[in-house]
Amino acid sequence: MPKAKVAFATLLLWSSAAAANSIGAEHDAPYEICALCHSLDGVSRMAKFPKLAGQPAPYIEKQLHDFLEGRRSNDGGQMAAIVTEITPDDFPAVAQWFANQTAPAPDEAGDVTEGMAAFEDLGCASCHSADRANDLTPHLTAQHAAYLEKQMIDFREGDRSNDLGGMMGAAMTQVSDAQIAELAAYLAATARESQ
Repeated sequence: MPKAKVAFATLLLWSSAAAANSIGAEHDAPYEICALCHSLDGVSRMAKFPKLAGQPAPYIEKQLHDFLEGRRSNDGGQMAAIVTEITPDDFPAVAQWFANQTAPAPDEAGDVTEGMAAFEDLGCASCHSADRANDLTPHLTAQHAAYLEKQMIDFREGDRSNDLGGMMGAAMTQVSDAQIAELAAYLAATARESQ
């Protein structure tokens, strides 16, 4: 191989290694590891991962602590494992990053009148409406329907219990699978009101 080509190949390899080192974990913002699943803008593309954009920062931070301290788990334990790769001192920065992102757009849906009626009839609005939500209550609107459905079932079945005062578990005990699906479809298709 001619010397010029060897020199060029060596330079290319060196610059690639230097670039790789410059984006190492020690230089990454702490929220970037979360972006692998939740997207950097907080609007995840897969329903398995919730949309974090525009959620209250204290709610996000609480969930991180709950995963780290074993008060919350998820299928496969991905969050319990990944949260150990962020220091608790960085939790506020992670939470603030996603809280500051633009809230997601709602999903397109068909008729959601049954879900809207269930939302009112079951008293969901008392905690989850825009004017009643507090910083430790998540926004449910414009969230993935499948994610919402799974969380409601998990609360009902006792597989999730890290909510404030066990209110969700109690609220979901008499809610049928059909109502849960209707609620999830309605919430996913509803634009988020600003607070």
